[in-house]
Amino acid sequence: MANETKEPIAMIAIDGPAASGKSTVGRLLAEKLNYLYLDTGSMYRAVTWAALQEEIDIEDETAVTQLAHNIEIEIFPVRDGEADGRHYTVHVAGQDITWQLRTPAVDANVSQVSSYLGVRQEMVARQRAFGERGAVVMVGRDIGTVVMPDAPLKLYITASAEERARRRTRDRQAQGHIANYDDILADVLRRDQIDSNREHSPLRPATDAVLIDSTAQPPAAIVDTILKMIRETVTSNQ
Repeated sequence: MANETKEPIAMIAIDGPAASGKSTVGRLLAEKLNYLYLDTGSMYRAVTWAALQEEIDIEDETAVTQLAHNIEIEIFPVRDGEADGRHYTVHVAGQDITWQLRTPAVDANVSQVSSYLGVRQEMVARQRAFGERGAVVMVGRDIGTVVMPDAPLKLYITASAEERARRRTRDRQAQGHIANYDDILADVLRRDQIDSNREHSPLRPATDAVLIDSTAQPPAAIVDTILKMIRETVTSNQ
């Protein structure tokens, strides 16, 4: 697929809270530009999943951090035979755990795991290695502020807590999980509190990020807006 611009921006950072639509927008944008799509949240989810599997106390920061340093995480584009709705494939120690990353248990614990300094330092180092290759759309909660602060285009995508809870409810139901909207809204608000107030790499927009509210906008419309932004940036630099 050809790139949308003659000299496309090499690195695009997208941040935002849970269920803001940033992952969907990032994936669609990467497809349009023929870029690598990297959802960095999947890396923290992989650590969380592994901790739960190994019955490590999530409150034990030392043990969880050690696990993060030792864990073997691989992220691949979707390959033949994986047409089950996934947008990437995540392996831990060679095991495909892509769908296990979105279970309620991982949802409930990932913010705590990702708040640990040692975990973040290890994952950020791995994420920067991806970013330095270029031609990547990287999505997370601290990409524009910490992981790739020099990214030429930074976006911060948000939505109301109520809309994000509705999206998360629909997603869980589609995956066959029992989903109660009120419980999920409470969890969304709890995660916002943890993510925005954690000591290390709190969730916040970079000072030069473009803010996008996705509450009433479909992902395709947001992607079109971003592509226009990229074209205008390239034109102004020519």
